[in-house]
Amino acid sequence: MSAQGNAPIIYKKVKKVSGESHHGGAWKVAYADFVTAMMAFFMLMWLLNATTEKQRKGIADYFSPTIPVMRASGGGDGAFGGDSVFTDETLAHTGHGGVPSPVTDKTADGGPAEGVDSGLEQQALEDLEEALSGNSGESMASDLARRHIVTELTDEGLLIELFDLEGEPLFAPGETEPEPVMRELVAMLASVFGLVKNGIAIEGHVAAQPVVVARNTAWELSGARAGRVREMLEAEGVPAEKIRRVTGHADREPAQRNPMAVRNNRIELILLRSGQ
Repeated sequence: MSAQGNAPIIYKKVKKVSGESHHGGAWKVAYADFVTAMMAFFMLMWLLNATTEKQRKGIADYFSPTIPVMRASGGGDGAFGGDSVFTDETLAHTGHGGVPSPVTDKTADGGPAEGVDSGLEQQALEDLEEALSGNSGESMASDLARRHIVTELTDEGLLIELFDLEGEPLFAPGETEPEPVMRELVAMLASVFGLVKNGIAIEGHVAAQPVVVARNTAWELSGARAGRVREMLEAEGVPAEKIRRVTGHADREPAQRNPMAVRNNRIELILLRSGQ
């Protein structure tokens, strides 16, 4: 009895395992990946059914952009590589060589040039507009001459408008003799036009003349001034074949509501887009 009473007491612990254990959270990660993959799959199926071929190509290009590689390239920060438009080396070169501008001309037979990239042409025209207007921080014209310039990109091309200011005409009143500021502007534009192959259109406009004049010379004067600008451009080195048309509009298209305003005396030069 005493021996049994002195026997050691042994405690046995039993670990109970619940049948509802999740065995960790790895399955949640796998399930989330599966749901994400299914969502992406159904999104892809929906896009294939709801978009056109052109839209699908655009989506594909977004996720896998293609970078065009030119045989020769150049340029730098800012418009014209941070330099003046007159520096040929700062303009980007494309193709195998030649004029360092993406803007191209018509072919010899009068048709549009092959391989014209409208995006590159648009960018070149925008760069020229910024340089002419001074928006890029460096203007190609003096402060005095720049006051006579307005530029605008249109469907036809880059419109460069040279106009009279009160007391600062571009031509002698009623004549075709250019003032010094007009000579400066034409010389500057001739340098710009020499960088590209686009055609040029020249249009003359004049303010309305009083009805009491014995002979209205608006038609002759507008046409003669446009022709004088053509002669000045050619004298500055612009090839004659680049000039597509020379037109006089008289006082039919005033820039201001008052038909006799001096602002209506203007010359419009259009750097035509390819195919124009």
